[in-house]
Amino acid sequence: MTAQKIKPHREFFKINVDALSNQVSSWVTVPDTQGMIEEQILADNLDPVKKTGSRTRIARWKPGALIAKAVIHDFYEEVFIAQGSLMVGCDAQGLGGEEFPAFTFACRPPEIFHGPFISHEGCIMLEFQYYDSINHAINQAGS
Repeated sequence: MTAQKIKPHREFFKINVDALSNQVSSWVTVPDTQGMIEEQILADNLDPVKKTGSRTRIARWKPGALIAKAVIHDFYEEVFIAQGSLMVGCDAQGLGGEEFPAFTFACRPPEIFHGPFISHEGCIMLEFQYYDSINHAINQAGS
């Protein structure tokens, strides 16, 4: 059995979350978002193949960023909106849904459909994504 990748120790460090600054090299475009959603990975050992580990990231959505279809994944996800707002449950054109402002939180278990999403004004979110290693090990032992 291969050992799980360990998250590196990172003592306090500055995070640039200036929503207007697009020149910061630590922001990386999230694939399939047409450059409208960027992320900074803060700590990461998420392994989708082994279904272990966790990821902590900051996601920055530009005004008008849209994910037009509901998404689903096999890990837990906790999301804290730190700045701006996010519309959840809109249609594919970004109309309708329920708006969640800064200082709101979501916790999504694995295999839960969520979205579509749009951020009309843009937003910054702190996200935690992780596998429940204990339950995964129990499920693997039982199969």
